[in-house]
Amino acid sequence: MVTGGAGFIGSHLVDRLVQEGFEVVVLDDLSTGSLDNVKAHMENPKFQFVKGDVRVRGVVRRVLRNVDYVFHLAAIASIDLSIRRPDLVNDVNVTGTLNLLEESRRANVEKFVFTSSCAIYGEPVKLPVDEEHPTRPLSPYGASKLAAEQYCDVYHRVYGLNVVVLRLFNVYGPRQERSPYGGVISRFIKRLERGLAPIIFGDGRQTRDFVYVGDVIEALMLAMRSKSCVGMAINIGSGVEVSIRELADKITRIFGLRVRPIFSRPRAREVNRMCADIRRAREVLGFEPKTALEEGLKACIKT
Repeated sequence: MVTGGAGFIGSHLVDRLVQEGFEVVVLDDLSTGSLDNVKAHMENPKFQFVKGDVRVRGVVRRVLRNVDYVFHLAAIASIDLSIRRPDLVNDVNVTGTLNLLEESRRANVEKFVFTSSCAIYGEPVKLPVDEEHPTRPLSPYGASKLAAEQYCDVYHRVYGLNVVVLRLFNVYGPRQERSPYGGVISRFIKRLERGLAPIIFGDGRQTRDFVYVGDVIEALMLAMRSKSCVGMAINIGSGVEVSIRELADKITRIFGLRVRPIFSRPRAREVNRMCADIRRAREVLGFEPKTALEEGLKACIKT
């Protein structure tokens, strides 16, 4: 089962699972996901789509029948919305996760893979950020992901549920533009497609770790198959620190345009620098990011 399987990352995971011959059921309320992302599988007898909410225990229980592996990607990922509606984001991201954990335990699920976020770390005190880094979220969204992680850990230690947590850094790739939380790359591309200069909030020296969606899907598959990762939290990123100004320059060059970025007021509650230490992912999962940023950006622009 893939929760959030009609979303950006979830639909790419569904593609991979179907390609490998798995029977896949998607649970998605379509609040941010799109059926267009999974329409290629609708006629496949090994694929089932269920429109439903992870907060509704009865729906979760029904969908989990005969499920061996759970990939939990459904979440409200908007930092701005989490600040306006922390109650809603807690309900979906924390209570929804707790529902899935409890019903997965009852259904004797073989493994539960939870996608967390680098937002749990807050402003780094050291770079690159490893999994032992202090967790001080800057938003209710980050706090909700951290709380959900704690429930995953408790369900592993108390009930013996095979859980692994993947802390995703800045994921990008095709289909991200369909998400309301498209990210800086999608925003830059949309403007450059119209011949407009990209808008950078702040001075553009802030950095992020951009990891291509195809590499993230590989990490999810490795987490499903690995026996040594159970009970762990693992960073999934590229291990490369890139400034927003450098990112804008790269995308602008791919478009072949000569425009200078527009600088706007900095956004509140944004970290200044971020980069993942991915040694644990390499050692435990055998994970290796293969898609260079420029190659991944070209794949986004082609679509």
